[in-house]
Amino acid sequence: MVAETTFAPPTDRGAQAWRLHVVLWVLILFVSLFSLSIGAAGAQVRAGLMAWIATDKLDAATRLILFDIRVPRLVLGLLVGAALAVSGAMMQGLFRNPLADPGLVGVGAGAGLGAITAIVIGATLPAFLINALGNYMIPLAAFFGGWGSTLILYRVSTRNGRTSVATMLLAGIALAALAGAVSGILVYMADDRQLRDLTFWGLGSLAGATWIKVLTAGPLIAVAILSAPFMARGLNGLSLGEATAVHMGVPLERLKTGAILTVACATGAAVAVSGGIGFVGIVVPHLLRLATGPDHRTLLPNAALLGAILLVLADCISRTIIAPAELPIGIVTAVLGAPIFLWILLRRRGVVDL
Repeated sequence: MVAETTFAPPTDRGAQAWRLHVVLWVLILFVSLFSLSIGAAGAQVRAGLMAWIATDKLDAATRLILFDIRVPRLVLGLLVGAALAVSGAMMQGLFRNPLADPGLVGVGAGAGLGAITAIVIGATLPAFLINALGNYMIPLAAFFGGWGSTLILYRVSTRNGRTSVATMLLAGIALAALAGAVSGILVYMADDRQLRDLTFWGLGSLAGATWIKVLTAGPLIAVAILSAPFMARGLNGLSLGEATAVHMGVPLERLKTGAILTVACATGAAVAVSGGIGFVGIVVPHLLRLATGPDHRTLLPNAALLGAILLVLADCISRTIIAPAELPIGIVTAVLGAPIFLWILLRRRGVVDL
């Protein structure tokens, strides 16, 4: 990793990017308050939230809804959205490909296989292990599945201390196909209840958010997001080509290793606690590049903020559009993200600059 300052020079686009940074922080505040105030008990909680802001005491029911249900869900949504967006921006920079996303390193496929394995085969584990893991069997299996596939991919694509990005891309496709085949076998073995669980996990949701999940995934995501800006200058150099990056003094192998491990850490933890959520990692970096340019020194922190905002907004929609039921958040992000992505492609005539 390249440990240099992450502040942009005082150019017009740099100033515009940091003004956007301030605006995004303000938007996060408003989106967070909006997320805490909506739901089945929206009116009562909204009044309680205003009372809490005014330092008044909350009744027990309002405190339970706010601090045991909605606040952990909000925090988890912010973390997952930031993790997916930063991971997408880093993968697009590493592969110099605007269509790249964390799925290219096998994290999504591996995490999915881990979750499917836990759902289908978990009931056959010893009783003491099932009791010990409880509701965290699926998130843990998804996390270790994502990490395992990433380590395999890294081992395959690294030779004599050098990592080939092209080999990594092809190996990632092969691993995703293999994981998909094994997942298909397990789905074929599943019963009706397990098939329902598999469907809802694959579509993604923040409905099961708890403080334990936040404390489990939060540190991993936070470390990954805080590490990402230190690779910004290296990713900027890499966008000009590997040979140019080496001449600029970029420690290329260390950059590749750091980027892959950072993406695996952030995405593995995010997928483990939220399931499959698409389009955030692809759409958010594109929107920011259109608005403020490709400089990773501003792109990465802004991607974290915008990804968090969009995922929390998508969660608000999923909770209210068919209330009192909830729509899986992966459906909402796909419905919102796909048209935006198509608009970007049409606007650039199919070519989106890095």
